[in-house]
Amino acid sequence: MADQIGFIGLGIMGRPMALNLRRAGHALWVHARRPENMAPLVAAGATACASAREVAEHSDIIFTMVSDTDDVEQVINGEHGIVEGLRPGSIVVDMSTISPSATRALADLLETLGGEMLDAPVSGGEKGAIDGTLSIMVGGKAKVFARVRPLFEKMGKNVIHIGDNGAGQVAKACNQVVITQAIAAIGEAYLLAAANGVDPRKVREALLGGFASSRALESHGLRMLDGNYQPGFKAHLHKKDMRIVMESATETGIALPGTALVTQLINTAVGQGMGEDDSISIFRIQQKLCGVQVDRQED
Repeated sequence: MADQIGFIGLGIMGRPMALNLRRAGHALWVHARRPENMAPLVAAGATACASAREVAEHSDIIFTMVSDTDDVEQVINGEHGIVEGLRPGSIVVDMSTISPSATRALADLLETLGGEMLDAPVSGGEKGAIDGTLSIMVGGKAKVFARVRPLFEKMGKNVIHIGDNGAGQVAKACNQVVITQAIAAIGEAYLLAAANGVDPRKVREALLGGFASSRALESHGLRMLDGNYQPGFKAHLHKKDMRIVMESATETGIALPGTALVTQLINTAVGQGMGEDDSISIFRIQQKLCGVQVDRQED
């Protein structure tokens, strides 16, 4: 008998991910805080539920995709949460980006109640969620990962089992360390070019042909020059991710000075009203700091 699948959290990422599972033919039980977010899933044949508990009562594998650590804790262990309806042997797969230490605590809780947990944060943005090409970083027991992997492969193309519970969240934190500093580095390169009277677009073309080439330079780099700040990944969510990174650095007692600097750029972008824009909005802050205009937007 095929596993019954639940999906909680149907926002900009969760909705297309759940739709990909439904299109693959899986029976799906869904819940979202906003009822209208469930409508596309119901239209595709999924069953709407009034609570996370109701999803758990009908599901063998339950995916969650919500905003922050507190939201995941509420969905799993809050009133009308998953634990109130958890079936013995059920698996909770959290695909949100949250604290690694909180993830480990939730995994321990679920194990005491006869369940299992995987943390499986993603990278690839809304387009990757729609196209089913996400990178999925998974923490948890290998045998549990093996059971869920065919479902992951309906949502992503690069599915990697990183290690034990919490390891997926650590990998996602590492991803954010790299991508945020890459965006900031691209911005600084453009500013250096423009300040010297050199065309940043030509510089980008040259860099794409050498060791400085990257997906960030190819995609984000062009959008930065065009002043296209439409959200693929909203700045306020990126700010949350960087908070998690810095909290983990504090917990482990390590120095991440480059990460601390770019975190301040993200904080400033959100503080100046850019939270709903793409996180590449840090380039707008960099331009203001330098007094140099590079993008095509007129502030």
